[in-house]
Amino acid sequence: MHPHIEDYALIGDHQTAALLSRRGSIDWLCLPRFDSAACFAALLGDEENGHWTIAPRDGDAHPRRSYRQDSLVLDTEWETADGTVRVTDLMPQRDRAPDVVRIVEGLSGRVTLRSTLRLRFDYGSVVPWMRGSDGHRVAVAGPDSVWLRSEPGVRSWSEDRATYAEFTVEPGEQVAFVLTWHPSHEPRPRLVDPYAALRASLHDWRAWAARCRYDGPHRDTVVRSLITLKALTYAPTGGIVAAATTSLPEEIGGVRNWDYRHCWLRDSTLTLGALLSCGYQEEAEAWRDWLLRAVAGDPADLQIMYGLAGERRIPEYDLPWLSGYEGSRPVRVGNDAVRQLQLDVYGEVIDSLFLSRRSGLPDKPDMWGMQCALMEYLRTAWRKPDEGLWEMRGPRRHFTHSKVMCWVAADRAVRTLEEDPELIGGDLEGWRDLRDEIHREVCELGYDAERGTFTQSYGSRELDAALLLIPLMGFLPPDDPRVIGTVDAIREELSHEGLVRRYSTDHLTAETTSVDGLPGGEATFLVCSFWLADALHLTGRTTQARELFERLVGLVNDVGLLAEEYDPVADRQLGNFPQAFSHVGLVGTALALFDGEEAG
Repeated sequence: MHPHIEDYALIGDHQTAALLSRRGSIDWLCLPRFDSAACFAALLGDEENGHWTIAPRDGDAHPRRSYRQDSLVLDTEWETADGTVRVTDLMPQRDRAPDVVRIVEGLSGRVTLRSTLRLRFDYGSVVPWMRGSDGHRVAVAGPDSVWLRSEPGVRSWSEDRATYAEFTVEPGEQVAFVLTWHPSHEPRPRLVDPYAALRASLHDWRAWAARCRYDGPHRDTVVRSLITLKALTYAPTGGIVAAATTSLPEEIGGVRNWDYRHCWLRDSTLTLGALLSCGYQEEAEAWRDWLLRAVAGDPADLQIMYGLAGERRIPEYDLPWLSGYEGSRPVRVGNDAVRQLQLDVYGEVIDSLFLSRRSGLPDKPDMWGMQCALMEYLRTAWRKPDEGLWEMRGPRRHFTHSKVMCWVAADRAVRTLEEDPELIGGDLEGWRDLRDEIHREVCELGYDAERGTFTQSYGSRELDAALLLIPLMGFLPPDDPRVIGTVDAIREELSHEGLVRRYSTDHLTAETTSVDGLPGGEATFLVCSFWLADALHLTGRTTQARELFERLVGLVNDVGLLAEEYDPVADRQLGNFPQAFSHVGLVGTALALFDGEEAG
């Protein structure tokens, strides 16, 4: 049986991350980067696909876990019939090689623990050759090499293509394990002192968290969300991955299983705003600079997502040897949506650069020239149908949200020139005309006057939760009846047990089984529920917004993490985990509701 998605916690080193279950098992770890092949893939298969478990030998032991204050250092305390023991898990910021540090400490009584290390490179498919060397266990296969040592040394043995260790601790006794990866053609990297690594990690994380400017309700939850965003940041480039995992399902047993270990432009404006508002200018600037490097080139070639360093090729393929999380197949690597046309990304990029300039981030050479080039392309391209924000795999449509974001691009370009007339280039009058033209068309073709709501696409009667962003983006004022009607319609028709779905998957089309080109359905999408709270606040219903926010905060797991989706009937999280967009939504809504303490 797989643990529930919310039964996992995250540790990471700003270049990759691991997921640990409540039972002390690391079931997912990609080395050396977020998007590398996993060496522990039990999350998407079974134990034979790789895991590393450290837990009391007593199978009835009861675990209790928490992060140490304002850090990504995880403590799991186990109560057994023989005593209590704590396992501390972390990934220290790396010098050159990635390390996983696991420190076992006896708290009371006399507890016997077992370590089971089952390494499987290339997403659980390759069994490495294991050997002993100077007190280490060494695993090698192809390009990968992993070294495991313990301090002090404990009895270990190999059996059933796994490495086991068994040891006993009493109060005050500690045993530290360090697992280190490096390319197999290189010599073993220097040894890490596990206790010094623990002290340094706690110091670094706490110093970082102390910079948070937010001081409203649920501050601990907001800080945990910011720490999660930091943990999902690839430090060498500043890119932020959408999640640490691939193929965790949006529907148990379904096919909606995608690889989120890449960087989406759609997240850029909201992420940048959250970081800047909370005092993280350095991280915001690094994310902005990643954005500039990634999108450089022909505006017609702008992609919706890129690799950690701005790579453009992210081919999608299946891993047939993995059975999938709770049988949800296929398991996918890469993402074919990279080839889609999503016109909203032009608005998100230009809005992000507008925000960065307004916030005082230093300009970069050619930044304004790039925006001018994007606008010249958008001058005609905005008329095209596209796949939309949600990466529909059905036919292209004229998605209303996409057109609204094209309006955002024109609006921010106009406002940039109005605020800084010294900028060279641009077409102020032409862009004003473009802004007005897009606005007129959206209000005419994207609005259903009979129902009093904007619709998912021109001529459609379907709704889309992305339309909740219309007032947030300034397309219409919050008190406009068309905005209020849209908010109310989405709340009524896309609500499921009080939370919000992205769009309806219940309607058949001639081409496929649902509006998005995929069979089956999905749960409520957490960031959409945060958007609803924002929209309720903007439209003067702050009390209701705060009630919804309180419910959403209550959905975080025991260590403060959120996945992509939530199933309110089964009462469980679904989708990739932890999800950056969900945590950005939490931070943004907290800031909107409490930072200024305005009430509606």
